[in-house]
Amino acid sequence: MKRKSPQEKKRLSYLKDRRDDYGENAKSTRKNLPRSKAFARRANRARESLALRAATGVPDEVRAEAAELRLLGRRRRVKRKEADTTLAEYVEWKLEHRAAREDGQARRLDEALGRVQRRLGRRDRG
Repeated sequence: MKRKSPQEKKRLSYLKDRRDDYGENAKSTRKNLPRSKAFARRANRARESLALRAATGVPDEVRAEAAELRLLGRRRRVKRKEADTTLAEYVEWKLEHRAAREDGQARRLDEALGRVQRRLGRRDRG
């Protein structure tokens, strides 16, 4: 296994590390992901039990088929996780945002943005 140089480690960190771009606290994200998945599952179970409740009682082909059609008629709710922003995108956004606030006095920030882009193998935008 080849040893990585500090520059290579930094480049890989920019590409692989992630930052929360949704704007919420990291601790709340850990709680909200399972909570939103639970809400979706709970809604699916409630809808399915309501459709099946219509088919209870004396076995009847028509009611059973109507309940099955109601069950299969709508798509199930699914909560999918989304990846956060890469560290490189986050740092670029942060520097651009900071430079915009400084009203053209941001040469130092433009240089920092150029360094980030060079580390990633991109051309300077300016």
